[in-house]
Amino acid sequence: MSSSPSTPREPQGRPEHSRGATGSGRRRGLLFIVSAPSGAGKTTLVERLVEQLPQLTMSRSYTSRAAREGEIDGVDYNFVSRTHFEAMIAADQFLEWADVFGNLYGTCAADTETLLDAGQDVVLVIDVQGARKVRQRGIETTAIFVMPPSFDVLEQRLRGRSKDSEADIQRRLRVARDEVASFVDYDYVVVNDELTAAVDRLRGIVIAERARLHRMRAEAEGIVRTFA
Repeated sequence: MSSSPSTPREPQGRPEHSRGATGSGRRRGLLFIVSAPSGAGKTTLVERLVEQLPQLTMSRSYTSRAAREGEIDGVDYNFVSRTHFEAMIAADQFLEWADVFGNLYGTCAADTETLLDAGQDVVLVIDVQGARKVRQRGIETTAIFVMPPSFDVLEQRLRGRSKDSEADIQRRLRVARDEVASFVDYDYVVVNDELTAAVDRLRGIVIAERARLHRMRAEAEGIVRTFA
């Protein structure tokens, strides 16, 4: 499971987003998006990633669906009623939300802002339509698309989960055919052919993004001044 800290269950509206340091001078966190077709393994990859990297948190989504066996409210998802979820939509409390196979899923804007402002890098594990909504807001993100090695491998993984009906599997595969073409809208592509190798690729992306010049400039200039 993600090592994310507890987040507020009653967010107060949509926060303003900014870049760079926070008002206290602390480095502002980076926002990463990881998308993939259902069954490609994006959640497992990100869970492994946050175990390896400090100051990296997987965002916990809100959902209107019921918890599955073994899932814990406030750990796997924030489980709320559909009425509650729709009220949050009406109050513009989501950074993004989507109807996925009849269930509502969303990322709370206030929760995300709290983590970023505290200097935490945040990973949103969201689908293609959710990622598109975040980008439309003009928020600075690093977007990563996770692909299965092939259609056949994705079908095998979906069937191997043994929790979906045949109708559900076919529906997920139909959606996947459309989603994989969206990789061109992302900054990076990671092929999940082997779990450890794929996590290593994701880790390399996060480390490289943290070291970009515009993010390291203030610290680097401080070091340069010690040479004067």
